Amino acid sequence: MVRVIAHRGASAAAAENTIEAFRLARELGADWVELDARRTRDDVVIVHHDAELSDGRTIVELEAGELPPSVCGLEAALEACEPMSINIEIKNWPLDPDFDETERVAQHVAQLVDRLDLRTRVLVSCFHYPTLQRIKILDPAIPTAFLHTLIDKSWLELAAEVAQDGHQALHPWDGFVDEPYMAAARENNLEVNVWTVDDPLRMAELIQLGVDGICTNVPDIARKVVSDAS
Repeated sequence: MVRVIAHRGASAAAAENTIEAFRLARELGADWVELDARRTRDDVVIVHHDAELSDGRTIVELEAGELPPSVCGLEAALEACEPMSINIEIKNWPLDPDFDETERVAQHVAQLVDRLDLRTRVLVSCFHYPTLQRIKILDPAIPTAFLHTLIDKSWLELAAEVAQDGHQALHPWDGFVDEPYMAAARENNLEVNVWTVDDPLRMAELIQLGVDGICTNVPDIARKVVSDAS
């Protein structure tokens, strides 16, 4: 059955990337939660999508104790998601103010997954391909997925490279996903989890195409579409 992945938690009904949103996702029928991992100045990994807070302060320039109470640490977020599985998106893009070539967030994530014994319940994703490669070096047993928008190669070339490098899934923007995309992924034994889809008609199309997961802000609606299609 297609997995329902709550995008930043149940983010249409609660503040995104918060403990409340993660717990609500479970109540609304999500199988998975997707969340975002960034670092503070004192190297604490927290959950927040943007590099800046809503007041304009840059997270990497702040210590964890200076953050608003709504910003939770990664470990607390993982605990709040139980028993759901978790897609941890590592935020480490070269144009972001917290970009880190030494991949400290990746190292922290790998260590935390090991300490909490979560390898069967997590999937680590990133737009920055070298970050995924670093996760595989740190712990080859952690499942990984390449997040992407437009890529300067064919879907078949992309899928072959991702599979050859030992990753398990592709996470494409919804607009790319059609029969040729799915064929390229399947030829290389890759799962496909699509982001971010809130339209039930499009959800039904994606289910027909054979995707493995739908990342959505409305997990209750996705749950009904998936159930109706089964």
